[in-house]
Amino acid sequence: MTSAPRRRTAVPPGREPSAADTVLATRLRVPPVPATFVRRARLADRLTRGVREHPLVLVNGPAGAGKTLLVCDWVRTAPLPGPAAWLTLEEQDGEPGALPALLAEALRRTGVPLPAEPAPARPSGRADPGLPALLAGALAGRREPVVLVLDEFERLTAPGLAADLHTLLRHAGDGLRLVLVSRTEPLLPLHRYRAADEITEVRAADLAFTPGEAAVLLRRHGLALSEDGVRALTRRTEGWAAGLRLCALATEHAEDRERYLKEFEAGHSVIADFLLAEVLDAQPAPTRDLLLRTSLLDRTHPSLANALTGRDDAERTLEELARANAFITPLGHSWYRHHPLFAEILRVHLRACHPGLPQELHAAAARWLHAAGLLDEALRHAAAAAEWELAASWLVEDLAIGQFFGDRAAAAPTGVFTAMPPGTGGAAADLVRAARALAARDPETAAAHLDRAQRRAAVPGADGVPARLTAAVLRLRLLAARPDGDGAAAEEAARAVERLRREVPERWRDHPELSALASAALATARLWAGNVDEARAGLLAAVGGRAGEGRPVVLPESRSLLALAELLRGAPGRAESHALDAVGDAGTRGPAGSSGCGLAHLVLAEVAAERDDLPAARLSLRRAEEDREGAGNPLQQAELGVTRARLALSGGDPREALAVLGRPAPPGRSKGTPDGRPPAAPAWEASPWARERAAAVAAAALLGTGDPRAALEALDAARACGPEAALVAARAHLARGDRKAALEALPRDVGGAPALATRALLVRAESDLATGHDGAALRLVAHALAVARPDRLRRPFLEAGPSLRSFLRGRPVLASAHGWLSDLLPDGGAPAPVAAPPPVEPLSAREQEVLERVAQLMSTAEVADELNLSVNTVKTHLKSINRKLCTTRRADAVRQARRLHLL
Repeated sequence: MTSAPRRRTAVPPGREPSAADTVLATRLRVPPVPATFVRRARLADRLTRGVREHPLVLVNGPAGAGKTLLVCDWVRTAPLPGPAAWLTLEEQDGEPGALPALLAEALRRTGVPLPAEPAPARPSGRADPGLPALLAGALAGRREPVVLVLDEFERLTAPGLAADLHTLLRHAGDGLRLVLVSRTEPLLPLHRYRAADEITEVRAADLAFTPGEAAVLLRRHGLALSEDGVRALTRRTEGWAAGLRLCALATEHAEDRERYLKEFEAGHSVIADFLLAEVLDAQPAPTRDLLLRTSLLDRTHPSLANALTGRDDAERTLEELARANAFITPLGHSWYRHHPLFAEILRVHLRACHPGLPQELHAAAARWLHAAGLLDEALRHAAAAAEWELAASWLVEDLAIGQFFGDRAAAAPTGVFTAMPPGTGGAAADLVRAARALAARDPETAAAHLDRAQRRAAVPGADGVPARLTAAVLRLRLLAARPDGDGAAAEEAARAVERLRREVPERWRDHPELSALASAALATARLWAGNVDEARAGLLAAVGGRAGEGRPVVLPESRSLLALAELLRGAPGRAESHALDAVGDAGTRGPAGSSGCGLAHLVLAEVAAERDDLPAARLSLRRAEEDREGAGNPLQQAELGVTRARLALSGGDPREALAVLGRPAPPGRSKGTPDGRPPAAPAWEASPWARERAAAVAAAALLGTGDPRAALEALDAARACGPEAALVAARAHLARGDRKAALEALPRDVGGAPALATRALLVRAESDLATGHDGAALRLVAHALAVARPDRLRRPFLEAGPSLRSFLRGRPVLASAHGWLSDLLPDGGAPAPVAAPPPVEPLSAREQEVLERVAQLMSTAEVADELNLSVNTVKTHLKSINRKLCTTRRADAVRQARRLHLL
């Protein structure tokens, strides 16, 4: 593209240029670009599209954001739609007539023919006030536009100048593309340009360096950091170009430059010198005072700022700072925030200039925030002000004690209480200590603090209801956490919670996590006491919510407990569903969220064992053993011992199962526990439910050694009479040839429990076979197969006696309709195992990676985190996997993949 020849100078021939001419020439020249400059194609392309599509381009950002260098490099290298003119503005250009004359000179040097030649431009020169219209007329007829760049536009603050530019831009038509480079918001009517789609904007967020761009910039300054180091520095500087460059310079003489950047204090660095000089010192004294005082806040509201300054000018001041890109960013709804580096430097400056002031400011901010209903922020500032009793009383009064529990408790505002001094007095402080101890699985310490809190005469809050309610919830959690938990006391604590919550209904509704914590604790106590049906009913009510109360908060803990309750009632399908929900729900809270789901993994292990999927069962058991939070949970520890024994028994080693339970085995070699540990301590001895479970598994193991008498004696000794124990007793009687005793021992009303009903039907079938009633046995076996089929319960058929297995092998038609069971009948007469159908289409490499991790029982969020994918992308892969494998659930997909040898 060619353009008219440019006039090199406005100085008349034969005369040496003056100093003013030289300065003007410099201002009309595109500044040079340093060798360390990083060209960012995403921004350059945006500018190029902007001047091709819109008459106005605005590049707006704070000091040191790299605005000028970006546009300089773009003007020098980009394919522009026409010739470029450059003008670096100064404050004196705001004098009347100066700007139009300078614009005329810039355009003339670009080769634009003007209708008349005004006097040579000077920084303080005057020009014809009608000159903008003349310039517009000269530009309007051009076939190719002139790209006019005005740098440092923030120096022009007179509204009349913006009006002149607006006139020029509107009347020049397609002959002009105006590029404004400014720290502040220009006075042009930007809203009109936006409404007409006539503007391209490059803002501070666009100018921020990405980690990849930052790495290139740092390397060009001689600083090579690790990927994590680059990400950390980019996060700390928020991609601010000058901050990145200055950090690189600050490390010049450091021995370990990456470690230096992790530890250096921005308040004592070249970055502080830059920001204090360029931003803070440029402000009037009241503005500097506001910036210093509000630097302690994570975010600033005008009313909060006024409370800290004692003035009433914060709203106007914050608006002006945001418009000036003075490292103050509006967040919406009248909230603002400081750039983190700027805030860090201001805090250092505040402490140096006013040593005692920060604590006073923190206390004032805490009170304002609490009055505004912003408890989380109020607690942080109260802690910073060492107002510990006040912070504890606020936490209790607001019923926010539930924040101590859950996978994100460490990151919650309640985390500030880790620094609370031991001598902090008051009932509220003792309740906080009790909650912290309970969250840390230390019931003895929690009990001491809770007792002391309830003995204190003074309690916070009107009439002390919040404190008593908090204490009741904590007492309920305490009773559920102790291995010697008192079921009656737990029920009494639950009634106290229900009674007290009615006295503060609004605050209770504001904290649904308290209801979830209380219901989970009560369910734990009920399960521990053996009241499975009551525990299940309460959990179903908690998970489903009550009418009119909206969607409840459901903890993974509650889902895990419900899964266990369903397992104990003989419904493995429902148990699996709740357990998977628990793991998935915890996973959505982040990779760390799946911790604390050990009980759910134990349920999944037992369900897999019921399906004779021992690899999956052992994997789930391992995940449960890795759950650190479960170490202090008596219920989980009891179930862990039972599950270990059950898996040993399912693996064909009854002696190992007995060793795990610490029970004597018949004469023979005992292998001990799988990993060589000494026999597990009887964690179940204090629980009727756990004792019953352990006794049933021990009796089944004794039956597996061929000693039905010992099995019956073990059940009698433990006084085990539940459905599971009754089924083992029936099998033992049948093994001894006592059909009548076997039938009498069978549990009643197990129709809604597939695992129990299947076993009961098979015992009846074996009994009929023993008396030659093959027809009746056939009907019972067919019924058992129908009951077991939805949950694919293979274990009951493996446990059945040899006569039943022989009966099935002799009737291939009966088993052929149940492909999930046919491979358990290897002897002659049985149909060949039904081959799994091949995938509809092969899995992709990424789908294979997702499937392998799902097979390890990783949650969706954990898979996403490990593979650096979004959660939605993982869900899309899972849908594709299910489609290709002709399955509908994750567990089914894993089983199908194992049959196809894809895992």
